[in-house]
Amino acid sequence: MDTIDIKVNSEMAGKRLDVVLSACLEDISRSYVQKLIESGNVTVNGDFCNEKKLKVKDGDAITIQIPEPEKLEVLPEDIPLDIVYEDSDVIVIDKPAGLVVHPANGNHTGTLVNALMHHCGDDLSSINGVIRPGIVHRIDKDTSGLIMAAKNDRAHLSLSQQLSEHTITRRYVALVYNNFKEDEGTVDAPIGRDPNNRLRNKVIPTGAKGSDSARHAVTHYRVLERFGRYTLIEARLETGRTHQIRVHMAHIGHPLVGDELYGPAKNRLGAKRQMLHAKILGFVHPATGEYLEFESPLPEDFEKVLARTRLERD
Repeated sequence: MDTIDIKVNSEMAGKRLDVVLSACLEDISRSYVQKLIESGNVTVNGDFCNEKKLKVKDGDAITIQIPEPEKLEVLPEDIPLDIVYEDSDVIVIDKPAGLVVHPANGNHTGTLVNALMHHCGDDLSSINGVIRPGIVHRIDKDTSGLIMAAKNDRAHLSLSQQLSEHTITRRYVALVYNNFKEDEGTVDAPIGRDPNNRLRNKVIPTGAKGSDSARHAVTHYRVLERFGRYTLIEARLETGRTHQIRVHMAHIGHPLVGDELYGPAKNRLGAKRQMLHAKILGFVHPATGEYLEFESPLPEDFEKVLARTRLERD
């Protein structure tokens, strides 16, 4: 059983226990955090606490015990993987668009997890339980590019801590609508579930209805190429919220081309999915302490859309 200790600071004070734990453990879902709380695996100042809505205080000492995983019921599948790097601690995959990362409702098979289980066997971390073994962070089904997985719990905890400390390098390339006035900028806006559409997230300003459950989110961006009515940008994640780049870009008037959930339902460039690619991934190796960085080329469908964009500009 693994143990994680968290010290509440002034920024966390006054927030719900499950919200704080979810923010600190970015790779663990809030539903799993709530399950840990309800099952007596969380203590606050040495006392067991099963109230997920408890408001924590500055200086509170929280201890989380991650129980031994249940027997895996997700089955290995022989799905080809584009492996960029692999050793006994970590594996980096160049994920194609259309591949779901882990099983969920409607996607019980054919996922990256099924493929990893076939490739790695029992060598995957157990922290995320039976559905997401090894998964440290996620990228959307229709986002292409680099994703890492941990092959043991020690590596998982190290990478998870790097995520929570915002020291992992995650740079994406995105094609968005409209021209930017500036060459670079930052979107610092909390993201929460859209109460009017459970499939979407949205920016919820502090103090607005639902802001208690919104999570701090920061995206840095810079312009790579301008096309008039479109712009190619690099987006660097400081935090890693669900749909973060898609939500933040739509919020400032630059939805992603091909993103039917947050932007126009149709596009004239032939994009069949959101034009978002996880291009660069860098982290400190959990065992060696060496900084590793990997880069993925834009996939063919993205390049074709870019070519059409350049023709339209010319």
